[in-house]
Amino acid sequence: MAESSLTPEQRVVVHRIRALMAFWQITPDELTDPEFALPAPPPAAAPPAAPKYRHPRSGETWDGQGSQPDWLRQALLREGFLVEELRIEAEAAVALPSEASDHPTGPDRPKAQTTTLP
Repeated sequence: MAESSLTPEQRVVVHRIRALMAFWQITPDELTDPEFALPAPPPAAAPPAAPKYRHPRSGETWDGQGSQPDWLRQALLREGFLVEELRIEAEAAVALPSEASDHPTGPDRPKAQTTTLP
């Protein structure tokens, strides 16, 4: 690019670059030397994982990565849901509770019997 085709701002920048190159004793060949090339940019971050679990009432989701969120712990421990009922893949197979349903699911279903060993 010929210097005459540069804008005034570009001419100022070219002058500064030449002055810096002279001060630091950098040659034009060194600018194209692969040894001095900038490192490659880091790879792009992976897209967020698709959610694997969803609370049937609140709609909160979790992708299964990292620690379990509080809503999942509450659904499993206090609300009585099973993991299979919260999995999104299995969501279509799980019957949703309805007034006409004979098979209760979710927190309204009977809790599993637990026994303690002596």
